[in-house]
Amino acid sequence: MLRAVYPGSFDPVTYGHYDIILRSCKIVDELIVGVLNNKAKMPLFSVEERVKMLEEVTKDLPNVRILPFDGLLVDFAKRVGADVVIRGLRAITDFEYELQMSQTNHKLAPEVETMFLTTSIEYSYLSSTTVREIAAFGGDLSQFVPEAVAEELRKKMNTKRRV
Repeated sequence: MLRAVYPGSFDPVTYGHYDIILRSCKIVDELIVGVLNNKAKMPLFSVEERVKMLEEVTKDLPNVRILPFDGLLVDFAKRVGADVVIRGLRAITDFEYELQMSQTNHKLAPEVETMFLTTSIEYSYLSSTTVREIAAFGGDLSQFVPEAVAEELRKKMNTKRRV
């Protein structure tokens, strides 16, 4: 059985992330979407909220599981029995960083391979940062995130405006 991990912050999950999830789950027997709890960053959504949104977005994909993690990606991959790490690439600048991370991970855990998927062209510009900015200014999110995620973004932004 081929098990893969697709890690990320997913703050929030976008259609670009969903595209990689959809394409990945057709390649592997089981896809674990690893939601990084990075204590060095201040995410808009808690790790629990991000897990919940991903569970909602992927509820119709039977071979996808959503799990939070912290620490080293390769330790998480080994803990869940993953053979492959999947990373999405939007541009050349992503590749430079991802190549370095892949090589470092290979040094730490040579048994865990990294597979790169290029983002579908219609999502190559899309990032969670861009989505958060659009949401902060009350823009239309329908082209960028699933409706369930857009609703959570609107709630979060309304809460922040009141503070």
